Amino acid sequence: MITLGLTTWTEHPSLLGGTDNLTLTEYSGALPVVEVDTPFYGIPKVSTVAKWQKEVPAKFQFILKANQTMTLHDTYEDGLSMDALKTAYREYRAMLKPLIQHGQLKAVLFQFPPFFERSTRNFHYLQRMVQWLPGVPIAVEFRNQSWYEAGVKDSVFDFLKDLGLIHVIVDEPHAMNDGVSLEPVVTSPKLAIMRLHGRNQQGWSAKGKDWRGQRTLYRYNDTELAAFKTMVEDLKPQTDEVCVIFNNNSGGDAADNALALKEQLGISFGDLGPQQLDLF
Repeated sequence: MITLGLTTWTEHPSLLGGTDNLTLTEYSGALPVVEVDTPFYGIPKVSTVAKWQKEVPAKFQFILKANQTMTLHDTYEDGLSMDALKTAYREYRAMLKPLIQHGQLKAVLFQFPPFFERSTRNFHYLQRMVQWLPGVPIAVEFRNQSWYEAGVKDSVFDFLKDLGLIHVIVDEPHAMNDGVSLEPVVTSPKLAIMRLHGRNQQGWSAKGKDWRGQRTLYRYNDTELAAFKTMVEDLKPQTDEVCVIFNNNSGGDAADNALALKEQLGISFGDLGPQQLDLF
């Protein structure tokens, strides 16, 4: 199975022919999965999750970003206590329950900070993540090239396989000290995730107030999309599902690129349907 999605659901006017500020219901009529970043900043209430569920078809799924406490953006070495870390995991597990119960959680995405380098301590943390989120599909996106160094990356992939973690295949600008290389490696028999950030090298390293608006300002051309098509088709026999998430949306390009890749792949999502969950 191949699925396609975007980050957030409101900022993609071209998805439905120019409609601004899409609702989740409108978005879910076009694509079968969305990545939601709000849990990174604050863990949503269960009532918020239930509201999302009411607005989408029963087969629709969510990728939720792990909270910034859980991704160690504020490391417990620098003042975050182990109790605070465990509390974050406990609250996050509670928030996930309705999605897990109805099969609507595709994965929890741990997008680690660039300073999360390959180390014994961080290998141990990956093990703890699995212990603290038992039974939850966890996807790991590394942003430090040390995980992909020649001679060690195969061992890293084997470690992820042993833990049942999903390796996120990342496309982004890659320079010596910024960004990671594209590594199309599957570590889960159930799911592979590709996250496509664009290839704007200058914008990727942008500083200042508008850095977010520059970082993913990129439109993949047809040749680049064709290469992704080949990659998806190569990955497909290795896992039950390949999910491609476009995050190159600083200029509103993600939806157009997703629809173009959908056409190249010759797939459809006609079974999304209007059927919603009976939550109560």
